[in-house]
Amino acid sequence: MRVGVFIGEASGERTSIDQLLANARDAEARGFATGWVPHIPWSLDALTALALVARETQRIELGTAVVPTFPRHPMSLAQDALSVQAVAGGRFTLGIGPSHPVVIEKMYGLSYDKPAAHTAEYIEVLQRCFAGTGMVDHDGERFNVHAMLDVPGGAPVPILVAALAPRMLELTGRLADGTITYWADERAIGDHVVPRITAAAAAAGRPGPRVVVGLPVAVVADVAAARERAAKLFAAYEAIPTYQRILGRGEAAGPVDVAVIGTERDVRARLQRFADLGATDLCASVLGLDDDRDASRTATLDVLASL
Repeated sequence: MRVGVFIGEASGERTSIDQLLANARDAEARGFATGWVPHIPWSLDALTALALVARETQRIELGTAVVPTFPRHPMSLAQDALSVQAVAGGRFTLGIGPSHPVVIEKMYGLSYDKPAAHTAEYIEVLQRCFAGTGMVDHDGERFNVHAMLDVPGGAPVPILVAALAPRMLELTGRLADGTITYWADERAIGDHVVPRITAAAAAAGRPGPRVVVGLPVAVVADVAAARERAAKLFAAYEAIPTYQRILGRGEAAGPVDVAVIGTERDVRARLQRFADLGATDLCASVLGLDDDRDASRTATLDVLASL
């Protein structure tokens, strides 16, 4: 399992450009395989952020986790992604997802109609944009695109999809390069995510998909106090139906049980379990949950880097 970390926003904390770049340099220096940024309303634009990060790093893979699809036309997103790929020299991976009704309908004021069908066609347009032919031709139910697209230095961009539901996992395995999960515990990964996406990829004759498991991770001294802090931090996620459903496929009573919080030994054991169940990548949201938050966060980074 390749180990990576969020270098941008994590669990509501704000990240400035200077802090983002410092986080990226630190992640690369520690040897992490991947560095991720989300695309959320209280954060930097994800692709702009990674274009800056790409100039400050040389080796680490950079990815979005994830960019909502409904607010942005796929050709527009593809041009942005190809531009980041040109800066990154092939190290960029585009994570996308339809997001949630509360975001798309309430924040953006858009329709959240048929998110699975929307996502499938969105991927098809992206793939035509990434084909490198200089032209994009697509006639579909939602998008009709006939245009030139040629980004200097651009190269094909791998596509990962935030897929948790059965239909989303099936289309992701069939069309994309893998999935990015959140709030999926060991049982949800081993019994639901990995078998479904792997079977869909095999049926489509595609390579084995990446399964990027997003997890809050904290190495702490006082586990009970840390879990209490985390429960308050994660409370808002419990009201989101998509996350309620993935929690229902696992054994966790709530997000705090999915989060990897404990001693160094506890954290190592749980992350090994995810790897054993088929997770190909870890995208860790590194938290400081002890009284000394900085010390807890540093200890967590040290343990993750040692993996």
